[in-house]
Amino acid sequence: MLGLGSIAKKVFGSPNDRKVKAARPIIAKINALEPDFEKLSDTEIVAKTAEFRNRAQNGEALDDLLPEAFANCREAAKRALGLRAFDVQLIGGMFLHQGNIAEMKTGEGKTLVATFPAYLNALTGEGVHVVTVNDYLAKRDSEWMGKVFTALGMTTGVVYPRQPDDEKRQAYACDVTYATNNELGFDYLRDNMRGSIAEMAQRGHNFAIVDEVDSILIDEARTPLIISGPTQDRSELYITIDKVIPSIEDHHFTLDEKTRQATFTDEGNDFLEEVLHREEILPEGQSLYDPESTTIVHHVTNALRAHKVFNKDKEYIVRDGEVVLVDEFTGRMMPGRRLSEGLHQAIEAKEGCKIQPENVTLASVTFQNYFRLYNKLGGMTGTAATEAEEFASIYGLGVVEIPTNREIARIDEDDAVYRTAREKYEAIVEAIADAHKRGQPVLVGTTSIEKSEMLGDMLKKAGLPFNILNARQHEQEAQIVADAGKLGAVTIATNMAGRGTDIKLGGNVEFKIMEAIAADPDGDPEAIRERIESEHEADEQAVKDAGGLYVLATERHESRRIDNQLRGRSGRQGDPGKSSFFLSLEDDLMRIFGSDRLDKMLNTLGMQEGEAIVHPWVNKSLERAQAKVEGRNFDIRKQLLKFDDVMNDQRKVVFGQRRDIMGAEDIAEVARDMRHQVIEDMIDAHMPPNSYADQWDVEALKTDAQKMLGIDLPIETWADEDGVDQEVAQERLERASDEYMASKAAQFGPEQMRNIEKQLLLQTIDQKWQEHLLTLDHLRSVVGFRGYAQRDPLNEYKTEAFQLFEGMLDGLRADVTEKLNRIQPLTPEQQEQLVRQLQQQQAAVAAQGQPANPAAGEPAGAPADGFIEDDPTTWGNPGRNDSCPCGSGKKFKHCHGRLT
Repeated sequence: MLGLGSIAKKVFGSPNDRKVKAARPIIAKINALEPDFEKLSDTEIVAKTAEFRNRAQNGEALDDLLPEAFANCREAAKRALGLRAFDVQLIGGMFLHQGNIAEMKTGEGKTLVATFPAYLNALTGEGVHVVTVNDYLAKRDSEWMGKVFTALGMTTGVVYPRQPDDEKRQAYACDVTYATNNELGFDYLRDNMRGSIAEMAQRGHNFAIVDEVDSILIDEARTPLIISGPTQDRSELYITIDKVIPSIEDHHFTLDEKTRQATFTDEGNDFLEEVLHREEILPEGQSLYDPESTTIVHHVTNALRAHKVFNKDKEYIVRDGEVVLVDEFTGRMMPGRRLSEGLHQAIEAKEGCKIQPENVTLASVTFQNYFRLYNKLGGMTGTAATEAEEFASIYGLGVVEIPTNREIARIDEDDAVYRTAREKYEAIVEAIADAHKRGQPVLVGTTSIEKSEMLGDMLKKAGLPFNILNARQHEQEAQIVADAGKLGAVTIATNMAGRGTDIKLGGNVEFKIMEAIAADPDGDPEAIRERIESEHEADEQAVKDAGGLYVLATERHESRRIDNQLRGRSGRQGDPGKSSFFLSLEDDLMRIFGSDRLDKMLNTLGMQEGEAIVHPWVNKSLERAQAKVEGRNFDIRKQLLKFDDVMNDQRKVVFGQRRDIMGAEDIAEVARDMRHQVIEDMIDAHMPPNSYADQWDVEALKTDAQKMLGIDLPIETWADEDGVDQEVAQERLERASDEYMASKAAQFGPEQMRNIEKQLLLQTIDQKWQEHLLTLDHLRSVVGFRGYAQRDPLNEYKTEAFQLFEGMLDGLRADVTEKLNRIQPLTPEQQEQLVRQLQQQQAAVAAQGQPANPAAGEPAGAPADGFIEDDPTTWGNPGRNDSCPCGSGKKFKHCHGRLT
């Protein structure tokens, strides 16, 4: 019997159905305009853009412009790309424009959907950012969709790492800019470390469309973006401590796989203390529990986590002697990303790589707070509904499920659960062999590089052909994915989440054409295209007859979204397909989060070797386990955000102040206000309000006035004067310091003085903010202990962070005032002396045989001790950018370390 909710749903439709239904009349309006726009010439389409721009800038609402703008954009895309947007794509574009997340299945053409709201919102002239998950997609999409924007008379830019500053500024100045979330966040931080507004790249945060929005705003939101600078080198300590870890046994520590933490037991601490004393790492007579041992304890715990929690080829890989992290959600490498607080260095010591110095935070921001800077935000993904609560509570984004253009024909089978991993993998090989025999292409999803390569070995033994796509084959990604839909293809991939390249049945026709033209450069490209397209039709039909793409997952992920994304690679645009999950009780998710009851139940059922349990109840049980993990991860992110919000308010004040200073012509007034505030604080400290003259500390006030303000006044006599109180003393100090600074400005000249004040103020703000960030980091790491005293750590953090911020601003005013009063113009003699010193330094460098320009490479010299040309074991372990041990003077990567 149907419940009331189900009956209401049948009669009125779900809330999502009603939203989509409400969009239909506007789509009808756009479709009615299509014949008019088809008659326009290419020049008239561009002219339409100019007309819409004028109307938008004269105050016409974008919602009123939407039908015409979408019709114009559809026509431009049809001409530039040969793609006519379906009605459901226009609906997706509408919801993006309204600031929602459009949940669209794989293969529904999300890349094209983004052009509609991007075009409409770029009419205001404030720019639109389209955010992708990697640089390859940013470049690909900007070139591909750039043709549409060019046909509309708009400019398109792309932002990528290590891009020249001028080029980057031009990219941000375009109407539509494609970029990765990382690069946008880092550019925001870099801009707020610049010395002038002209050097800044970003021109504001008007509207962003985030592709793979769940990956960017949820999966990556656990880790803040940090720009850091190196601190002191402690590589020896890491290497020494790393040697201790192999002697540690299982009963010396406990491992919590849920929180990914490893901690020493009491027995482990005693054993560790003994070993550290013996190795002379811990001084004699000092205990691990002494405050002086904090650093060593921190290092040892990191070394333990590096060995027991972080696994090579799962969480990271070693490439060219460098530890590179692997994204757990997409299986992609993350070069340049490093674990903080010395953990990355501990992993480098474990793997015998060159240890990079630890870093100190110069600037940081979380993705949550970066994307909340935008006036409006929209997102696209194949899977967002399971995280709708998080999108609504953190970003204020609604999730709208957009219907597919054609009905989904994919068959989703119930999970098959085996007792052991061995039985599971044997069944997987059997299923792959069966599909391959029929010619059905198979996409096998694995959770780590290690598992993908192990399965590859099993398939090799079974004599089955296959391709592997993981962080090691990063560069061939697009090619491997393009081939994954070919007849009989077997592709093993670590997390296919958000790969960005569609798997087309029969293979990707454009890739086939490019390959054929490259193989026959003298042939007629049109004839080649015709031949390949007709061959492709037959291939596509053969794959459909074999059942379409078969997605076979070897494990459940912590997040249902990642599983759904993998499943969604099959059955695009109404194609046939199949998906199934093969699991075992030894899988991480089952072992850590699954219930023991399942194992007991399987025992009771008396399952045979190689037999699997397949039942909808198992799916429900697993979904509950995944929902539990997702809930816990949401709580972690929410907590991270609450703490970061405290810092974010302060960040906005500091960055806003920096921008005001950079934009101001003259900041003499700001410097004067700071100086007067410092004087007021000095008076309050040494001549407290409502105090008598004999209670004043005039000596200390005189000393402070000389040190901070550079003025020498007879302050010691003021206590004896009639009518002198705190107000009079403050006025005298302010007048004297203003006169002193005016005389200094006359010495330097007004232009130079303005420049000095601005640069000095910016430098001091940056220095104080960096010190403040470090203090907040330390406060954050210990404030949790306040919970033991029944006090809320978050409230404690808010209160103390505010006090620290107030202290930072006081320190800033004092530092700027003191530095400005101390600067003196250089005399001609001092300038000559400075030039002589620089010349002597250059000569000294040259005399030592070192290049004055560090980029010029090292000078040639003698080979390192024990170096034997033909024996790489004698070369030591130089970094890729270190000098080659043969003494050639070249970098190792350009000499004996060259990859052949």
